[in-house]
Amino acid sequence: MTNEKELQVQDTEKQQVEESDVERTRDNKAFVPRADIYEDGNNIFIVADVPGVDENSIEITLEKGILSINGYVEPEVLDGYTLAYAEYETGDYQRSFKLSNQIDLDKIEATVKSGVLRLTLPKVGPAKTKKIAVKAS
Repeated sequence: MTNEKELQVQDTEKQQVEESDVERTRDNKAFVPRADIYEDGNNIFIVADVPGVDENSIEITLEKGILSINGYVEPEVLDGYTLAYAEYETGDYQRSFKLSNQIDLDKIEATVKSGVLRLTLPKVGPAKTKKIAVKAS
């Protein structure tokens, strides 16, 4: 008797942002970038795929504990050619993460290189005990 494990296949299709989720002001489609989240003792790291996005076409905001990523991609148009077939859709990227109170919001850092966004979210250090002096009245 053999013990077979079921292989889980990850969906490789891009997930488009649902129209009901957000009102778009741009005509491009928007996709949810795939992301990996890592953690060590001092930081949480988010690595997201945003092909076609560079430091000038990405906006990261933090409001009320929600970290929002918006990456803007301009469609590539080749002069003298018309697209006959495409297997890969281009579009903007949108994704949000709800952050816990264990993140030091003032020290978040972001870099983007070759279509990969890397966010470093430092954890808040352990609470320090403060001794309060008591005075006689």
